[in-house]
Amino acid sequence: MLFFESIRLALATIRAQKLKSFFTLLGVCIGVMFLIAVVSIVEGMGRYMEQDLIGKLIGVNSFELRHRPNINMGDVDPSVWESYRRRPRLYRDDLAPVIEALPTGTRWAMVSDNSLPVSSRYSGGPRNAQISAIDGDFFAIRKFVIAEGRDFTPQELEMGTPVVIIGPDIVKRLFPGLNAIGRELKMGGLPYTVVGVLETQGSAFGLSFDNQVFAPWQSPVHRLLNRVPSIIDAVIVQVPSASQMTEAQERVRQVMRTRHKLRPGQPDNFSLQTSESALAFWNKLKRYLVIAGIALPAIGLVVGAIVIMNIMLVAVAERTREIGIRKALGARRVDILSQFLVESATLSTVGAAVGIALGVGLAKLISALSPLPATVAPWSVVVGVALGAGVGIISGVYPASRASLLDPITALRQE
Repeated sequence: MLFFESIRLALATIRAQKLKSFFTLLGVCIGVMFLIAVVSIVEGMGRYMEQDLIGKLIGVNSFELRHRPNINMGDVDPSVWESYRRRPRLYRDDLAPVIEALPTGTRWAMVSDNSLPVSSRYSGGPRNAQISAIDGDFFAIRKFVIAEGRDFTPQELEMGTPVVIIGPDIVKRLFPGLNAIGRELKMGGLPYTVVGVLETQGSAFGLSFDNQVFAPWQSPVHRLLNRVPSIIDAVIVQVPSASQMTEAQERVRQVMRTRHKLRPGQPDNFSLQTSESALAFWNKLKRYLVIAGIALPAIGLVVGAIVIMNIMLVAVAERTREIGIRKALGARRVDILSQFLVESATLSTVGAAVGIALGVGLAKLISALSPLPATVAPWSVVVGVALGAGVGIISGVYPASRASLLDPITALRQE
């Protein structure tokens, strides 16, 4: 009963002394607001990196065999780049031994890619696009959906028929206002027939995933993508479940170490990159950002705690006679102590609740006005409420202790 009565009294104080309550709650409110906003932006960026960016570059339960990592985040030492440059490239002949070593049910794809100009008779001039020469289960691994037309047939992949599947941006640029299926575009001066158009993939950091052209690896375009036609850029492997990833990676590693004639103890001179390894730097950076997102608002919470403690000391001084009457009527020391603790915790929690609402609004506003995504993390709301209540309890201990130690006779003499 005393607990709810103390909450009611604290809420009544807020309503009766609005300006005083505003300044009392301001510190906690600002601290929690920035906590929610910063954590929401970090969470939003994390989901964006994992689902929208890396998820589109590396498929689920898959890894890429390359001569160097395709995705590099953070500062990479120049000596590391130099070591990447000296690594041997992957060749078409590496594919068969790798496929033979894979577990049953594993998907694979081979790809060579580069940026090249493409043109058509229906547009003004050539446009640069990302060209990929592929073989295997590339579209299935990447979960690319063909919105119009069809996939490559096994015969087209084997014979290197000059056909292409293009992204929506290529349709807009090379075939404005036209149905692209069955029409021709040119790469390296040779005509290729469009047989399919992909579903839109969106973009990330200004990089469009729809400005792409895919052709069978055996078609002539693969000769334009690397200085040596037999070089390939990647072998993509997708296993049926995450539990098979380690085994599949180890099998491919042993095959490539044998083909590159590496002795025991020598490091790999090729890369097996998964989405987890690509995100390793981001996950490390994310931890620092979350810690900073909690530590910086702590300054506001400390200021808020000091303000609440001072306000509660003033409240104890103003209500000395009330405390004396309660003690004269039988209230114990613990009753007075808990009354003021609940009041200070209620004040602080109300400030935290307002801060959470403002923090969510600030995160949404930043997301709407800038490229930064924002996702409110439920745990940050729980932490915000807990911090608010904790700050109130800690800052209320000293005033509540002073109130509980008042002598009832001295308190009753107080006017």
